Amino acid sequence: MSIVLPAPGVVTARPGGPEYWESLTEATRALETPLGAISLQALAFNADSMAQRAAGTRIRVASKSIRVRSVIDAVLARPGFGGVLAYTLPEALWLAESVNDVVVGYPSVDRDALRALATSAELASRVTIMVDSIEHLDLVDAVLPPSRRETVRVCLELDASWNSRLLGHIGTWRSPVHSVDDARALAETIAARPGFALVGMMAYEGQIAGLVNAPANALRGIAVRWIQGRSAAELAERRARAVQAVRQVAELEFVNGGGTGSLESTSAESSVTEIAAGSGLFGPHLFDHYRHFSPAPAAAFALSVVRRPDAGKATLLGGGWVASGPAASDRLPLPVWPEGLRMIPREMAGEVQTPLTGAAAARLRTGDRVWLRHTKAGELSEHLNGFAIVDGRAVVGEAPTYRGEGKAFL
Repeated sequence: MSIVLPAPGVVTARPGGPEYWESLTEATRALETPLGAISLQALAFNADSMAQRAAGTRIRVASKSIRVRSVIDAVLARPGFGGVLAYTLPEALWLAESVNDVVVGYPSVDRDALRALATSAELASRVTIMVDSIEHLDLVDAVLPPSRRETVRVCLELDASWNSRLLGHIGTWRSPVHSVDDARALAETIAARPGFALVGMMAYEGQIAGLVNAPANALRGIAVRWIQGRSAAELAERRARAVQAVRQVAELEFVNGGGTGSLESTSAESSVTEIAAGSGLFGPHLFDHYRHFSPAPAAAFALSVVRRPDAGKATLLGGGWVASGPAASDRLPLPVWPEGLRMIPREMAGEVQTPLTGAAAARLRTGDRVWLRHTKAGELSEHLNGFAIVDGRAVVGEAPTYRGEGKAFL
């Protein structure tokens, strides 16, 4: 289906609270569980909030955090958004059938996909691959030499982690290109290689964008904010010098950085031309723990109560939709409606069942439904064939996920 969001600025109050969950329940009452729902009002609120936080810097939609084509299309139609950051090359080629600006966020060693890219003038003009080493260039040449392929657009990834003298490596382990000299050297190599065009740079500051800075532990929050402040200052200076050095080698079309959690700090850097973000659109419960923004829970899922082990417990069918990352309780779905539900420590969320306790559990009956929120955004789409699209208190259509369209990219 084609999704039409409320116009920018129409939804000014953050959707949420009891009335919000009651409206989702009423709207989807005739649908069987498990079901996922996306609120148009909450999605529009989140998109507008992200655009305001980016302060005029374009947001490239991170498809990994959505995995619903119609949602991606709807967001791209709004002011402040443009282009897609895909997570695999096969996904990028698929999206490029209708999107003319797709950057692959991670290097690809998929030879079939590289061959498809390199033999299509249209795809080669729309898709940019990620590289951080000479080996990535060699692999493309091994698939098809420059004389037998289209020119391949490439983006150089700069490592955005912070090497603290006190704490060591802070951030994600991604690109080996860390220093200004590293970036310049790789840029010169790319520029000298036939069959490649260096068109962009990227640096993802996961330790700022993806690390919650207002956790339940107040002392941890103080430490995280201290780390983020110093890391942001170090990166801004190093990224500016690296971009300047690479621009002396190649005429860059874009410099990408940041994420949902760093829209303010990344957009403040004059060397950055766009920010990749997507999780803030769905607003999973991981994002409840940031100080400087609070997205609405635009995407959620509902499961049914199928048994009552005793008077104080209600058991859901399914529920073990655990998010990626360090194995811990914060990777589990969060029961949010009815209020007053919690998982049982010795069982938690299971593949086939999730028992719940708490004050609300005693009031639940077999057949009732419980709303939950996933820890992360796009991973929820891997469990569903589609989302019910809710406008107020009515379902206005269903949007298929990648899975629902028969696609499982990773």
